Amino acid sequence: MKFVHIADLHFDKPFINLSDSDTLGDLQRLEQRKTFKKVINYIKENDIDFLLIAGDLYEHQYIKQSTIEFLNQQFSEIPKTQIFISPGNHDPNLKKSYYQTYQWSDNVTIFNSYIEKKETEKANIYGFGFDDFYCTDCGIENFEIEESEKPNILIIHGSLDGANLQEKQYNSITTRMLEAKNFDYVALGHIHKNNFEEGKKIVYPGSLMSLGFDELGSHGMVVGKIDENKELKTKFVEIESNQFIEKEIDVTEILSKEELIEKIQEVEIKQNEFVKIILVGKRNFEIDVYELYKLIAEPRIIKIRNHTKINFNLEEIANDRTLKGLFAKEMKARLEQDITEEEKEIIEKSVEVGLEALK
Repeated sequence: MKFVHIADLHFDKPFINLSDSDTLGDLQRLEQRKTFKKVINYIKENDIDFLLIAGDLYEHQYIKQSTIEFLNQQFSEIPKTQIFISPGNHDPNLKKSYYQTYQWSDNVTIFNSYIEKKETEKANIYGFGFDDFYCTDCGIENFEIEESEKPNILIIHGSLDGANLQEKQYNSITTRMLEAKNFDYVALGHIHKNNFEEGKKIVYPGSLMSLGFDELGSHGMVVGKIDENKELKTKFVEIESNQFIEKEIDVTEILSKEELIEKIQEVEIKQNEFVKIILVGKRNFEIDVYELYKLIAEPRIIKIRNHTKINFNLEEIANDRTLKGLFAKEMKARLEQDITEEEKEIIEKSVEVGLEALK
């Protein structure tokens, strides 16, 4: 039997904190559709038996019926593929959710808030779905799978080996416990970075496409095959979509605003990339990030972050017989004390602000 495992698509996510651009959210939502169609086309071309969706298919608070209809239309185009959805914390199986009120295609199964088994010709599919925005216990610790010659697969959304209180609010489960249950494959969702290794049985595929600058790197789906001897073979299939890229520019040798703008506009950007520019080094002039936004013509540069420090010699300034020199001398003395890195960072920032004010 062959399967595709995806998770964390977050359809109709608003992307409100991604950029100041009003159009980027619309572009990303269109990209979500385009990317999902690639999954469906892959399934068509490769005779996939099961599509496993491990939660956060959509955003409950923002999802539109037109998007649900789009998803269902895609599902109906692969009628021979059985689709199993385990709702997560962003798309819980609430009473008035689309999971319960919409008439899904006949090949779609949506799991509820208790672990249940769906027996098919080629595999036993077990699943659990959130019925609220939080879940502290799915009951899997006391659950045992039934012995079967067919592969046993679990689909579940949650925090694997969650250590802190926040992680434990999202169905915290342990690797050790899952291994003891002896599933032939565990399709996880919730963490947007994949933990894929070939042949690994407990897997996060990561988000299907990058949803922001905190999700750098490749994205895609896990494709698996389990033979009659229950031998598992898996591969990660990257799906081309918009990528979020960070690029650094060192301003130490840049002497003017005009020169900086030229450097930024020289940055090589591919057609499918959105870029965050990070300015580093020691600046020789005041940098106004909001002014840079207005003057840069490249629409795919959507964020600029100024991590530079003012270019000054504190020891030299401390020798001046001026108010600026007295200030520098006092700050220099504080920096030479036994202080933490955090305190040092605060003092250095104070020096920058103070020297700028005393110009």
